[in-house]
Amino acid sequence: MVVMLSVFIGMLNGMGRDRGAGLTVEQAMLPRTTGEAQRTSVFAWYNVVVDAGHALGSLLGALPALLRTQGGLTPLESYRWTWVVYSAICLMAGFCVLGLSRAVERDGRRTSTPLSPSSRRVVVKFAALSGLDSLGGGFLTTALLGYWFFRRFGVDEALLGPLFFVVRILNGLSHLGAAWLAKRIGLVNTMVWTHLPSSLLLMTVPIAPNLPVAITLFLIREALVEMDVPTRQSYIVAVVRDEERTRAAGISNLTRSVAWAVAPAVAGSLMRTLSLSAPLLAGPGLKIVYDVLLYRAFRHLKPPEEKA
Repeated sequence: MVVMLSVFIGMLNGMGRDRGAGLTVEQAMLPRTTGEAQRTSVFAWYNVVVDAGHALGSLLGALPALLRTQGGLTPLESYRWTWVVYSAICLMAGFCVLGLSRAVERDGRRTSTPLSPSSRRVVVKFAALSGLDSLGGGFLTTALLGYWFFRRFGVDEALLGPLFFVVRILNGLSHLGAAWLAKRIGLVNTMVWTHLPSSLLLMTVPIAPNLPVAITLFLIREALVEMDVPTRQSYIVAVVRDEERTRAAGISNLTRSVAWAVAPAVAGSLMRTLSLSAPLLAGPGLKIVYDVLLYRAFRHLKPPEEKA
């Protein structure tokens, strides 16, 4: 009970991703720091910093093995000390928030108002599709992918930590590529035409003949899969009014969080009853459906900078 209460109050998660209320608030704040033309670039750099933290955290995933081999600790002790390090890092993040500038506030006015009827239709449709995308992503959490590599190729945390470190670096670089590409082909096109090939690539990983080929395919996929993140975040706050951004981002993130929470249990069941590689086929399949529906629904709804 104490652990559950701490997780709820501290907005922590065990998925390696930011899914809490902080993400929604930041998503509404960031557009106020720049103009429409640079909004996606700001989101890209925001996600670069986030993924840099994810990369370092993934590298620290090898800490238990290091503590056992170099520190002589038992497996249980190594994981206890790793938890202490994790808690200290989270506490440091909390102190960093205290240094934020109040310049992002809207002159004391309300920063969240009910959605207008036109915005509500857009946000509800976008949130529903985002939930479908997140459901597919929930089949492909770091823990499940790490477990798949362990069962399929016998890989332990000594290799998985550096592997996911490289993954996060590629994710971060892809955010900058997404901002560059969005200026040329648009936000929706960037979301769809980078996401589709990444899903198809992941579907080839289960049939890889050996570990080097599987890792290569996986890394190519990871260089593409996150390009929809800054573009998606930028798009939803661009197609609603400024005072609606917090609510629009909150609804979208809520559907993503709920879908993401449900999927791992289903993925684990599929692994156990159907096939070890079933999530690596089901997850990308759902994402492909999301891409097709997203393109059909939003290809004509342009953000302000694309209308100009």
